[in-house]
Amino acid sequence: MAAGDTGAPAAGGAGKDGEPESPRGPDPDHHAPVSPGASEEEEGASGAVEAGQDDGAPDPEEGGDATEDDMDEEEEEGDEDEEDAPTHLPFAPAEEESLEETTTVDPSYTISLIRQLIPNGSSVEKEFSDKQGLPEERSVSPKDQLEECGCILWDLAASEPQAELMINNLVIEVLLENLCMANSSRVKEICLGIMGNLACHESVVAAISLKKGLIATVVEQLFLDDVKCLSETFRLLAAILRSSAFVSWAEALLPDEILSRILRIVGKTDNSTLLEKIIDFLSTVIDNQDVNAMLIQPLLKLGLVDRVIGLLTTELERSPDEKLDRSGSLDLVLHFMEELSVIHCVSKAMTSNDRLIKVLVNMIKSPDKVEVAGYCASVVIVISNILTDGKHLMPMISRDLPFLEGLLEVLPVVPDDDQARYALWSILSRVLAQVQGTELNSLSLNRFASLFSGKFGLIKHDLESQVVDEEKLTPEDALLKGWISRCLMAISFFMERWIEEKSSRGNKDAIDNAREVLSYCQKVLR
Repeated sequence: MAAGDTGAPAAGGAGKDGEPESPRGPDPDHHAPVSPGASEEEEGASGAVEAGQDDGAPDPEEGGDATEDDMDEEEEEGDEDEEDAPTHLPFAPAEEESLEETTTVDPSYTISLIRQLIPNGSSVEKEFSDKQGLPEERSVSPKDQLEECGCILWDLAASEPQAELMINNLVIEVLLENLCMANSSRVKEICLGIMGNLACHESVVAAISLKKGLIATVVEQLFLDDVKCLSETFRLLAAILRSSAFVSWAEALLPDEILSRILRIVGKTDNSTLLEKIIDFLSTVIDNQDVNAMLIQPLLKLGLVDRVIGLLTTELERSPDEKLDRSGSLDLVLHFMEELSVIHCVSKAMTSNDRLIKVLVNMIKSPDKVEVAGYCASVVIVISNILTDGKHLMPMISRDLPFLEGLLEVLPVVPDDDQARYALWSILSRVLAQVQGTELNSLSLNRFASLFSGKFGLIKHDLESQVVDEEKLTPEDALLKGWISRCLMAISFFMERWIEEKSSRGNKDAIDNAREVLSYCQKVLR
């Protein structure tokens, strides 16, 4: 989502190449306020209120999903809130046309919205009145106005000038009071959403972080059992960890009880939006080298690898209909595993996990892998990274002929993904070198020769469709060339031995085919 697009939640996680995530607006599943001055048609399209709804958030004690009774109670509460929801929204002064032009919104209008969020009996109320010189009484009931005013502020916070205005007019103090005092999950979600948008602006991050008690209060929200609140909490934390104010927030996450709670949510959540936000948060931990240095070892110690493997197996075991509904979830998990496997200490932990190796190898062996081509790239990259630190795995993998066959079948799937193609040839060269270095009996030699005769067309097509200019060879291309050469030498070795054994009594067509493979390998190697 482009910066400033505040009408709906962001569809993805962090921006690519280290770009911060754009501010986002309120969940469209809830009451989405229209822009000041918007038409009735626009207002009608903005959706209905579903306050306090729970989509199965992890239990704060057990880390599991919320019970059905809890969900039923929240749905009933949400229905009541929907019935009480106002049918109109407060508007900015008439001359303002759209929330997109947030810099032109009258400051007094923004300030009035902040005032509507002040909880009754709050210590901020008098401070706010003194600062603004406004009467203490409100013109409308907070119950009627809080949600819609909060949603408009959520949108407005996406604008840096508006964010700065809000910070200068005690919005952080007001939001903090609500997080401490509110019983409504919807109110907490809105407050966290506003903070998440504010935190996307570097100019106000320091002011947010320096507010006494704020960091601890936000971290406490991780123990809520509401999916939407948790999603906004992780979005806020990810935004802060991308900012210059990350140190104090990372330190607040260090206690084992906090990291354990995060991992319980990783292992138990069944909500795709929450999954997206928590993986984005963990990816941010990885991407920030200083945060990585602080948190990755404690996370490993508390079971990060096991939790991520649990995510992967859960997605793989879903029914076809569930997989269709959550088509992005498996891809998300695998890409996260890619990020993890690049980190030496994590990759090392992965190599000792037999469950993970088995799952990844079975994904390559699966007859359905070509139908999920996008996943194959991530799987081969993760396997390649693991084998770098897991040389002890090679004997087991090299004896798995269906795995080797699966790798060859993946070649046509990843021709346009350089990283995946490099990873695949790297795995092939290691596997074949391991096989070449072992004593093969006649049966094993026959199986390898048969495999390469039958699948060599895939290798040939890959080599001929990915010709590299020798004069413009990059370091990566030079590595790839070396891996390919080792593979072709190993294949030549198998074919020569097999032809020698079968030349006097073998099938003539099979021998001719093997000679053709051998001739091609020798030609490329010259």
